[in-house]
Amino acid sequence: MPLLLTPPMAPPRAARSPCQACGVREHVLFASLGGEQLAQQPVRPGWTGPEQALLARGHRGRFVYTIRSGLVRLERVTARGDTRVVRLAGRGDLVGLEALLGLPHADDAVACTPVEACAIAVDEIERLASEVGSLRQDLMLRWQRSLDAASSWSAEMCTGPARRRLLKLLEMLLPHADADGTLWLPRRELMGAMLDIALETASRLVSQLRQEGVLEPLPRQAARVDGERLAHALAAADR
Repeated sequence: MPLLLTPPMAPPRAARSPCQACGVREHVLFASLGGEQLAQQPVRPGWTGPEQALLARGHRGRFVYTIRSGLVRLERVTARGDTRVVRLAGRGDLVGLEALLGLPHADDAVACTPVEACAIAVDEIERLASEVGSLRQDLMLRWQRSLDAASSWSAEMCTGPARRRLLKLLEMLLPHADADGTLWLPRRELMGAMLDIALETASRLVSQLRQEGVLEPLPRQAARVDGERLAHALAAADR
């Protein structure tokens, strides 16, 4: 499967980096770099649309991607042919870290929403890591964060009662809501694949939460969630 977010050719080293004016600079990999170092980084921004592949499982990439906006799901196909989501990545997260070790990507990375991401060449990261000690530490922390996210997903989204799984999914999606409070809501079939529940169960639970005022589905795979009611519902599910 080809990559659909293809980095353009690297700009010359003297070109101004988009990192300097980045609205999420404090959350991204190069946050610890000084002004002059930051100005010289050949970071390549690009866009991809919903349901388009950012990375393909098995592909040996030469770039690591920082998510500037939007939401990406990391998924794989099981031996039975079932699609399973292993984690989500949002603003400030890195995907494609396997490229730093020369390994093929372990998962497909698929855009849930319109996604803006910056491609960072592996050789550039390696050069910088040898010069800036804090960058290597930051990479290790981000790698650990991705492992923690995958472990949390496995623990919270694939075990326990189906209602609680859906509530935990909504809780996980809430920080990724837009300024107007709308967030991405997966289709019922995908929701079933994400939570390992039947399509009919997903539809029934969404209807229940809508009636309870926790969830307000909107057109185009969007929704609003009442955070207070969601917290109460989760507390009740954990009793």
